[in-house]
Parts: sequence; structure tokens; C-alpha cells
Amino acid sequence: MSQSQQSSAASQGRAAGPQVRSWFHAATNTVCHLVVDPQTRHCALIDSVLDFDYASGRTGTAFADAIVEYLRDEGLQLDWLLETHAHADHLSAASYIRGKLGGRIAIGEHIRDVQKVFRALFHDEGIAQDGRPFDQLFADGETFAIGELQARVMHTPGHTPACVVYVVGDCAFVGDTLFMPDYGTARCDFPGGDAHVLYRSVRRIFDLPPQTRLYMCHDYMPGGREPRWVCTVQEQREGNVQIHDGVGEQQFVEFRKRRDAGLGMPALIMPSIQVNVRAGRLPEAESNGVSYLKVPINAV
Repeated sequence: MSQSQQSSAASQGRAAGPQVRSWFHAATNTVCHLVVDPQTRHCALIDSVLDFDYASGRTGTAFADAIVEYLRDEGLQLDWLLETHAHADHLSAASYIRGKLGGRIAIGEHIRDVQKVFRALFHDEGIAQDGRPFDQLFADGETFAIGELQARVMHTPGHTPACVVYVVGDCAFVGDTLFMPDYGTARCDFPGGDAHVLYRSVRRIFDLPPQTRLYMCHDYMPGGREPRWVCTVQEQREGNVQIHDGVGEQQFVEFRKRRDAGLGMPALIMPSIQVNVRAGRLPEAESNGVSYLKVPINAV
């Protein structure tokens, strides 16, 4: 499936609850979810993707434009562009899509901690430390509206300090905290990551009602299967290969540390972080009109 192709809808939901449509970005294995209130036609877009070719340094908007076209064709009103965290594997299209459709860009309030770390790493005073340029910083337990739907924020750190889950009706959008049961959980070796903390965050998700539908942000298709990104809390508790109900905290931490020690860095981590801590904006153009992304040498 090409990066600009739409995947089939993962869920239509109940009439009174959210409707969900999802798109799979094959180049980065990322899933972007659209949450729609069927009563008002207001919606939120979660974890959007900007196409990026690292070798040439060129961005593209084919994937994002397909989503914009869908929202326009369906007559949907975009209220929110939600980020589950500052991604290290793809560039956010939130700023681009907001320019086309409006809406507010939001993320968990601990993005400030992430901004401080990467402002220092990239020696870049253009990276704010107070949450700007995000429009909204959510606290744990905070609620907000998508049309007439109520959404709730769960702070789920461990992968990064700023990770959040968005719970809307019987759906929860878990970012990178969990993957499908046959793949496991997020790595914990990024700045501010912690396997103990991730274990406790996952247990919070597991405390949601068993039939809650969990929507993943990525799928890596183990064994060559077709992409999948929806399962239930019960399916995770019973079958997650790394953290099912029979796995204790120390056992999980020991496994996660061994696995993380052998992982390479995500291919797009350097450009992604610099853009995503800016809510999907590129760094300010320099005097020649060109934006630049840095690669710190021998610093990581």
C-alpha cells in the first residue's frame, strides 16, 4: 500500500459514539486516526504525517492532502489536531493541515520537558521550552469536546515523558505506548524513557473496560501479515507478547532493557524531533530563505 493510499475504515462505532476512520502511512508504518462525532460532524485528527524524503531533504503533502480532501468531501469540521507525543519516526503534518482546515494543535503538557531536552541537544534556541507553538497542553485527566463527544486525556509516560492516550467513548488512541498484541510495547531508551514507568502506564490502559477498542499509532506487520491497528483491552491483557497479565513489572523491565539495547535509532529521529517539538513546523528560515535541520555529531 503506497503512503498516499487510504486504508479501510477501522471502526464506524455506535450511532451515539465516535466514528473512526484510519489511514496507514506505509513509509513510516504510522496510522493516522480521524475521530468523528456523527451528531455534529465535528472531528479530531490524531497523529498526522508529513511525507519526508531524508536523502533529498524534501517534504511532501500527498498523504496529508488525501485526508484534507476526505474531510472536505464529507463536510467535516476539524476541531483538533491531536498528538500522542513528539514522534521520533515521522514528521507531523499538524501545522500543514491546520493551515488548510483550521483546528487547534494539542499535546500533553509534559511536552515542555521534551522541548528542554532537545533544545539543549540541538543547541537550538528556536525550540521553545514552554509548550509553544502548540495551541493546547493537556493535563492528566483533563477532558475536552469533539463536537458533542467528550474526550479524556490519560498521561502514559515511559516511552517519552509526554506520551498521552486519548479516550473517546469506547475507543482509546494509545500512540506508541502499545502495539498490536503480536508485537508488544514501545521502546524506553529515548531521553526521559523508563521501562518501570511504561509498565505502570500500560497497566492504567489495561484498567479500562475490557471491550474498549485500542487504536495503535504504528503497525510493523510481524510475520508479514497485513497491517492491523485495532484490538481490545481484553485482547492485549490476554495476548500481548511482552506485557500480558502474567508478566510482572521486573520481568518486563529486564526484557525491555535487553531489547532496547539492541535497537538502532529510528531513521527519521533527527528531523522528526526538531519538527515535532514545534507542533509540525519547520525551523524558521535563515537569511537565504531556507530552513535547516541539524544533526548533532557524536552527541547521542
